[in-house]
Amino acid sequence: MSSTPWQRRLYSLGLAHHDQLNRAFGGGLPKGSVVLVEGPYGTGKSTLAGRIAYGLTEQSHEVTYLSTERPVSAFLDQMQSLSYDVTGAILDRRLLYLFGDLSGFDSDGEPPQLLSRLTSSRRMWEMDVAILDTFGDILRYDPTFDVLAEQTDRRRAAQQVISFFRRVARGERTVILTVDPSGLAAETLEPFRAIADVLLELTVTPGGRSVRRSIDVRRFVGMGQQVDDSIAFSIRPGIGLVVENRRVV
Repeated sequence: MSSTPWQRRLYSLGLAHHDQLNRAFGGGLPKGSVVLVEGPYGTGKSTLAGRIAYGLTEQSHEVTYLSTERPVSAFLDQMQSLSYDVTGAILDRRLLYLFGDLSGFDSDGEPPQLLSRLTSSRRMWEMDVAILDTFGDILRYDPTFDVLAEQTDRRRAAQQVISFFRRVARGERTVILTVDPSGLAAETLEPFRAIADVLLELTVTPGGRSVRRSIDVRRFVGMGQQVDDSIAFSIRPGIGLVVENRRVV
């Protein structure tokens, strides 16, 4: 079956038989876009990022996934617990997984300058989609960003980083950034919110024995079909992300 013009502008998240996430996003994420996924700790940002990565590779797209939290063994265990088996994608090089450890020191005894390495890397940005989970940790702890901020200010430092992501996203590459806003200065985060083509806010509300999670779509430039403005979801062991209901405005 041939694809429609709007489908060719999107990276389908696949798994139509498994959940309704791709349909809730109007058929996928726009190519050549910067996506900001924002939410406090525990709202499901990493699960959503993992679901997106798995769905993309199942659609034969190539993904780079950088995590500041989990080495590859922990990532594989987490994905397996959600029935997102990415082992084949890693072996076939459809998924390039990188662990950016910000807790230690480099060979010179200095904190790792991950941001500098990211912007100078070529391999990192050769895939169709790059996921940085969590990018907020880099803004908090990477000395490279602090140096940029000292040279100008935090807002202008953020704009310099944004300019790099914009260059990466030219053409059809898409960049996905997950951020925990707590502890980040407004002048650091606001420029990223302002330029994001897709802005998703994740929230969680306690409710008795369970919690209610939702994805609120604050902006979605370049959508295919109708995008839901709010997507309630749960995370189930052995199943993964499950869309509970969708609200369209």
